[in-house]
Amino acid sequence: MPSALLRPVRALVALLLCCAATLAPAADERSEINRLVAAGETTEALARLDRLLQQSPREPQLRFQKGVVLAESGRTPEAREIFTQLTVDYPEIPEPHNNLAVLHAAQGDYDKARAALDAALRANPDYAVAHQNMGDLYAQLARLSYTQALRLDPSNAALPPKLSLLRDLVKPAGTAAPRTTP
Repeated sequence: MPSALLRPVRALVALLLCCAATLAPAADERSEINRLVAAGETTEALARLDRLLQQSPREPQLRFQKGVVLAESGRTPEAREIFTQLTVDYPEIPEPHNNLAVLHAAQGDYDKARAALDAALRANPDYAVAHQNMGDLYAQLARLSYTQALRLDPSNAALPPKLSLLRDLVKPAGTAAPRTTP
């Protein structure tokens, strides 16, 4: 996955779950799901989420949490489907747009990642994580462009220092987790 684009995801999930205290699922059950995820028991966590979603199928926090668990479990197509549907059902919530962007960037689809981050920032212009991810995305694109320029013109002395700086900022795809919102 592209460098800093997919950092810790659980922080937002915890925040959203805290905000959802008045919604259908009991706080105890949400806490237990978080504990199961932290313990690596994603199958049981997903089963509990599915039971809660049967009771409240449109509950955005539960759907979002399921998407996060799926993404962290490597079930990217399912996570992408959930985040995409959340962006359709609740376009005003920036977190699904952000996490969708992270999944797109991880697959090298930077145009879709940029569009999703733009949507997240339209939904909430003060959403710091989306701004950080947009910066990381542009740094990744710059790194790729400079690398290609150096391949085409190996004698260009201006490129190696720029690439060196960008390598410090953005690790090559697959070396770090992107910054999603949990």
